[in-house]
Amino acid sequence: MKTVVAIDLGASNGRVIQIDYQNQKIQLTNVHRFLNESIYIDGNEYWDIEYLFSEIIQGIKKVPREITSIGIDSWGVDIAIIGQDGQLLGNPYCYRDPHTLSVMEEVHKTFNPYELYKRTGVIPNSINTLYQLKAIFKQHPEYKKEARAILTLPSVINYLLTGEIANEFTHSSTTQMLSRQTKEWDYDLLTQVFNEEIPLAPIKESLSVYGETKVEFPFSQTKVIQTPGHDTACALAALPRSEKMGAFMSCGTWIIIGLEVPEPVVTKEAYDYGLTNEGTVNGSYRLQKNNMGLWLVQQCRKQWKEEGKHISYQEESQLLSEAQAFRSLIDPDDMRFFNPDSMIKEIQAYCVETNQAVPRTEGQILRCIIESLSLKYRWVIEKLEEVTGQSVPSIHMGGGGILNEALCQFTSNATQRKTEAGPVEASSIGNGLSQLIVLGEVKNWAEAERIVAQSFEIKKYEPKDQKEWNQAYEKFLTLL
Repeated sequence: MKTVVAIDLGASNGRVIQIDYQNQKIQLTNVHRFLNESIYIDGNEYWDIEYLFSEIIQGIKKVPREITSIGIDSWGVDIAIIGQDGQLLGNPYCYRDPHTLSVMEEVHKTFNPYELYKRTGVIPNSINTLYQLKAIFKQHPEYKKEARAILTLPSVINYLLTGEIANEFTHSSTTQMLSRQTKEWDYDLLTQVFNEEIPLAPIKESLSVYGETKVEFPFSQTKVIQTPGHDTACALAALPRSEKMGAFMSCGTWIIIGLEVPEPVVTKEAYDYGLTNEGTVNGSYRLQKNNMGLWLVQQCRKQWKEEGKHISYQEESQLLSEAQAFRSLIDPDDMRFFNPDSMIKEIQAYCVETNQAVPRTEGQILRCIIESLSLKYRWVIEKLEEVTGQSVPSIHMGGGGILNEALCQFTSNATQRKTEAGPVEASSIGNGLSQLIVLGEVKNWAEAERIVAQSFEIKKYEPKDQKEWNQAYEKFLTLL
């Protein structure tokens, strides 16, 4: 038996997962789970990197077996700067912090948004690392001299574990600073945007040994593997897709929908539809759209809890099923839902402004959210088909969001496509399988997919109520 550890950092929680591999099957044990909530310092929103790292170390210590290796994956775009003394120059900014909004126009005076898209394959967005760094250096000009290296978030954890400095392709591909042609940093772009070179750490090949853990940690010295750093790249690698032409969905706080393509698609149509291109573990690309996901439900759930309403997941499912279908709909990707003071009030205000019935009860609000999400996913898949010229016959969903079975069934209904869902811990599994491939325990990704299919339940959903969902979709399109 081989035991590896997958550290899977999400924007709302983190997990340290023990993965045991034996006889062509893997077994997961969640040895440590912890909240990940941003912190506010002097009006800016950050991630508490010291807290996150201490939780990671605590989790690794809990693993009862000898560990062969460790791998890290996280959400995209966020970074940290390492100073000349080897210490971090403050906490990483959270992508939700609005400090980037004031610099976007400044960047676009040098490169217009579509030109940036054609160079990098990434849709310009306020959360992107390019704008984050522009805002950081504007607020802290001293960092340019003090900076030794700029690391994307999973590479920050790798650095803290090993002392080695390197970035990774899949995570770097989310930054809007990588050349889509060379798969290296676009230094010409960066020099023009920042008026000088900035110390981005070099990109080290995925599926390689990053380094070894420092001797001072309270566990045996262990290999750290350069897994796909981006959680969606890990998740895609773990999906045993029956049809490679089908769409994938990585489901969590955000829901990412896309197709695997050999090269980035940077046509004007793809740009207008907001489709972005990010890397995969095998060097191809995910043509995808980053969509609002269960963040909407999470924020409503948080507010209900603050009001003293403790609603279980089972009760949520019951309330949703009892609520009237298609009573009210929202565009879940409207920026007003990105980080409002009250998600519930924002949804209600949207419905008032669009002359719809206002959702009042918990069930009405939940149904409004899940139906709207599912209908938006149909829109995305139709645009993917239009841009690529290929038919999307099916969908494979993975990630924690598939525990919401209403979301899976409604997605099948709305898109009118057969849908498979599983595994739940897709990012962690892809992370672990990457390590096992590097260690020589698993031959390749074809074998890895067979192992996933043998190890985890894959649920199947067939589309229902076609007429009703088509009518709802026509109504939904008027909101876009």
